[in-house]
Amino acid sequence: MDQPVLLITLGVLFLGGLAADHIGRMTRLPRVTLLLLIGLMAGQSGFNLLPAQAHDWFEPISVVALTMVAFLLGADLTRENLSLHGRAIFAISIMIVIGTALIVWGGLSLLGLDPGLALLLGAIATATAPAAMADVIRQSGLRNSFTETLGGIVAIDDVWGLILFGISLALVHGSGGWSGPLVTAGYEIGGAILLGLIVGGPAAALTGRLKPGEPLRTEAYGIVFLTAGLALWFEVSFLIAGMTAGAMIANFARHHDYAFNEIERIELPFMLLFFLLAGASLELDALWSLGWITAAYVGLRIVARLISAEIGARVGRVPASEVHLYGPALMPQAGVAVGMALVAAETMPDWAVTIMSLTIASTVAFEVIGPPVTLAALRRQARTA
Repeated sequence: MDQPVLLITLGVLFLGGLAADHIGRMTRLPRVTLLLLIGLMAGQSGFNLLPAQAHDWFEPISVVALTMVAFLLGADLTRENLSLHGRAIFAISIMIVIGTALIVWGGLSLLGLDPGLALLLGAIATATAPAAMADVIRQSGLRNSFTETLGGIVAIDDVWGLILFGISLALVHGSGGWSGPLVTAGYEIGGAILLGLIVGGPAAALTGRLKPGEPLRTEAYGIVFLTAGLALWFEVSFLIAGMTAGAMIANFARHHDYAFNEIERIELPFMLLFFLLAGASLELDALWSLGWITAAYVGLRIVARLISAEIGARVGRVPASEVHLYGPALMPQAGVAVGMALVAAETMPDWAVTIMSLTIASTVAFEVIGPPVTLAALRRQARTA
């Protein structure tokens, strides 16, 4: 890309993000939804205003932005938070993953879809959108037991989802051997945890030492980029690696009050670009490509989130005013689901078109309707607390 076009495009995107942030403050609409809609209008499904090369930026920007989000989500997995909300975090996260997979699988099978294909789609439906969730929580300005529990759930539910996806892929692909999908899932998760421990341990000890009590912005960039790059190099989950490193820093960096101030300060430009480019990459045609199957898949996931989250909330003994709110709050779905779909499509090429079309369609739907529902749940909880 020519340098003038590159700089002009970045300038317009940042100003568009600023406008979305301002409109969100005025209208109380989620910034995520506004950014996605602006990106959608500018992208291939809208007026196609972005240069073709802009789509090449999405992957590296998304990796950096999501790694930053992962660090901040890992900060919710402190000993204090787990001692207060651990039962709810584990009960809701496990129930929502199992419940979503079972309900989507069962519903699609009853509607006539191949049970193996339905099983993979059920596993893919378990994924949540950590970036959208984190941004909506931050925009709400709320920090209470409900948001702390939500942060903990989002930090680990994709881990359970990846495990379940690996098992489902092994079951469906059994004719080719069980070991491949299971070993791949185990390597991606286990390797990411190990990488997070290796990066997070020294980072917890060293962060803030150059300027006591205050991590430097350069440190934040260095730790985030190092974690993301190593995760890509070793082909493990950068999300899980970032969460693990973030949890290590939050639990062991006791020589200053809060180890994540700098990451919070530097993440906004990356998040703006991430959501704008995510919107630009959405394909509205996918919503209609499979007709009733798309509607059924989206509807089943909504029902599954509501039912399974409520069961998990009751098992987790959350306050009565919050029991009905975790399902709506955990509605967004994005990048992790697309990653699962790509693996499934590569492994099962006969189902590739259906898997990718349904996943992209549900991503469009839940990225647009999910954040407003999450924000409404947060505000409802704040009024009833």
